Amino acid sequence: MIKLGVPSKGRLMEKTFQWFDKRGITLTRTGSDREYAGAVEGIDGVSLVLLSAGEVPRELAAGRIHLGVTGTDLIHEKLPLWEQQVEPMAEMGFGHADLIIAVPQAWTDVDLTDDLDAAAAAFRAAHGFRLRIATKYHRLVRDFLRDAGVADYALVDSQGATEGTVANETAEAIADITSSGETLRANHLKILSDGLILASQATLWRSRVADVSEDDRATLGHLLARLDAS
Repeated sequence: MIKLGVPSKGRLMEKTFQWFDKRGITLTRTGSDREYAGAVEGIDGVSLVLLSAGEVPRELAAGRIHLGVTGTDLIHEKLPLWEQQVEPMAEMGFGHADLIIAVPQAWTDVDLTDDLDAAAAAFRAAHGFRLRIATKYHRLVRDFLRDAGVADYALVDSQGATEGTVANETAEAIADITSSGETLRANHLKILSDGLILASQATLWRSRVADVSEDDRATLGHLLARLDAS
């Protein structure tokens, strides 16, 4: 069987189900709301695996699923050398969000990453410790700041409401996903003019390492042709 991993709940699951349905393939959740079981209709030889969006990259990289739906941001963050492990098959047109760097609106002289570098050096000189940037995207942020030449900072792990860390004085800046920017503005934060790290959206990915039998290969080709993603 070709195993297809999709988000198990919420708007991302609903949009994924709608995307496949428009292409003649019906995905349904079976059993109770607490059961992670599903079914695929409209094509033979494909089974549905319900996962959290954050689990999909791991399962693709381990070869336990053949196809999976998750955001670009999660693939790039969770999989080093992701190009060797997975391949994007189709951008799905929903789940749009940008990974950005934001600083307090009160920092009127900080608009670019060069300004952030200068502010970070001044902050360390004044306070004796590095400027803290709250994020859950450590790999992507570290690579971005290295390429931008920003040095004197420390990443602070944030798995909750990252936008609130500045107000709570647990960080001086943030790097997080945003779609409309409303939450940033509500927390008196602004995006650096060159602070876009990654533009993300829901994407159908294929595992490069999953075992595929001859029968599975035919099924996979038929499925991707149906999805216009081959």
